[in-house]
Amino acid sequence: MSLVDVAIVGAGPVGLAAAIACKRAGLSYVVLEKGCVVNAIFEYPTYMTFFTTAPELEIGNHPMVTGHDKPDRRDALMYYRLVTQREALNVEQYTQVTRVHAAPAGFTVAIEARDGTPDVVEARRVIVATGYYDHPLPLGIPGEDGENVSHYYTEAHPFMGLDVTVIGAGNSAADAALDLWRGGARVTMVVRAPELKSTIKYWVRPDLENRIKEGSISAHFSSRVVGIDQDSVQVQREDGSTFELPTHFTFALTGYRPDLSFLADLNLAAQPDACLVLSEHYESSVPGLYVVGSAGFAGKTNQVFIENGRFHADLAVTQIARDLTVAEPSH
Repeated sequence: MSLVDVAIVGAGPVGLAAAIACKRAGLSYVVLEKGCVVNAIFEYPTYMTFFTTAPELEIGNHPMVTGHDKPDRRDALMYYRLVTQREALNVEQYTQVTRVHAAPAGFTVAIEARDGTPDVVEARRVIVATGYYDHPLPLGIPGEDGENVSHYYTEAHPFMGLDVTVIGAGNSAADAALDLWRGGARVTMVVRAPELKSTIKYWVRPDLENRIKEGSISAHFSSRVVGIDQDSVQVQREDGSTFELPTHFTFALTGYRPDLSFLADLNLAAQPDACLVLSEHYESSVPGLYVVGSAGFAGKTNQVFIENGRFHADLAVTQIARDLTVAEPSH
């Protein structure tokens, strides 16, 4: 490919916001996405409802119109798909970025097409907007990689009448446990903490607490799963004693972290909590490389969402446009 001003890694809402900002600033760009447009939202639970309202998910001043107070997954997929089409954004789907190297012009971005064909993109600047949802935190226990284990939840229908264990106590675990129970599964939660997380959506937490209290959903607090077999999980209590839970399927919904291994050659500076060192314009310690949205906040992913991450993109592109204008030779 020819040299572009900006290579954007990731076509989530924040990456798309960066693309729109580049387009409006007159910068040439390409968006490189290893999956489909807004792939993380595509991977969300089928019937998920967002915590926020539609205006807080909007990008590029395109209004999101929904028929209800809070948009759901289907609303979001349709909205971001339409914005991509209306803006005619230059998005290369199913294109994996494998490495980013420093180069005389700025950066060389190594990519791999869907069929495995390698190629490179030369870019003066790079914006990383990969998020974190594609990279679940491993439990590091036997059986975690089994076919009866998933770090993602879709919907309840396939689990009617089955024993299902949900590991975790955050929003993902709470939503999954309730949906599975309503879908006819026998649900047990295993929670390392002594109680559910305080960050669970305010309309979900009391519902789950009541289901646990009445015994519709079983819950073992101050406990952790230490092994997973084909038809059971092994649980360890705080005192070290263990017991087995009959389980046909396990959802390990214990969180996610950004994977920036494709930037390893650049030696980015990071904070003790694994958050990157970023400027007020989200430029990293490597000049010309910007990290926007939750990708740079490994230790604080619960503080960066679409609602605030979309503004990172505008700040980064504003700085890039300023830098590239200054760098242009005078005539």
